[in-house]
Formats: sequence, structure tokens, C-alpha cells
Amino acid sequence: MAYSYDPQNVFARILRGEIPNKTVLETEHTLAFHDIGPQAPIHVLVIPKGPYVNFDHFAAEASAEEIADFTRTAGEVCRIVGAAPGEAGGGYRTISNAGEAGVQEVPHYHMHILGGRVLGRMLQRHD
Repeated sequence: MAYSYDPQNVFARILRGEIPNKTVLETEHTLAFHDIGPQAPIHVLVIPKGPYVNFDHFAAEASAEEIADFTRTAGEVCRIVGAAPGEAGGGYRTISNAGEAGVQEVPHYHMHILGGRVLGRMLQRHD
């Protein structure tokens, strides 16, 4: 599948330093920062620095180094913000939306890490 990346999306602009962010952790291949409209007491976005549209694009085309760095950074963010099980946050949820049906708002792959309270069920059943 061919992916069309928009280099003017908000996360690309954050990566270029055009829009400020409240950084939690930055590595060679990954940036993690607080969401500007948090949906839970802990709400951090983790994004790869490469131009990937969504998870399947990232999984198909990112290098092994990018994938390992992203995964390890996301895990470290859970610890840093106190969301890891056993920490004060007591646990977390990761979410990544893709495409129109997945309600993806920014066409740059990103993972939400949410925690700090009981989050409830992930989805409601719609028959």
C-alpha cells in the first residue's frame, strides 16, 4: 500500500520546532510529550520522528532501530509519568487511531498513553 504523508501536519511541525510542546522524553527516533487536551490525568503522546502515517505504515516501513526505540521509549514514558502498574497511577492504556473509521485526527503515527484514573471500558458494544 502507498502511504501519503503530509509534512504540514501538526506533529511534523512539532518535530521541526515550529510548535512548542511539553516534552516528557526525546530520543534519537522518538518524541513523547503531554497532550494539549488531556483526556485523563496522565495523557502523553509518543510519536516516531520519521514520516509515518499510522501504525501499519510504521510497522511495514520503519527500521528495526526506529521500532525498538519507539517501543522502549513508550515503556519508559509509562514509568516516568507514574502510570506503570505498581506506580501511583496503577496502570495505563495505549491507543493508536488509524484512518477515518479509527477517528485518526493527525496523519502522523502516534500512540496515546493514558492513565492516572480508572479508564472504564475501551469500547461500547454497538450491534
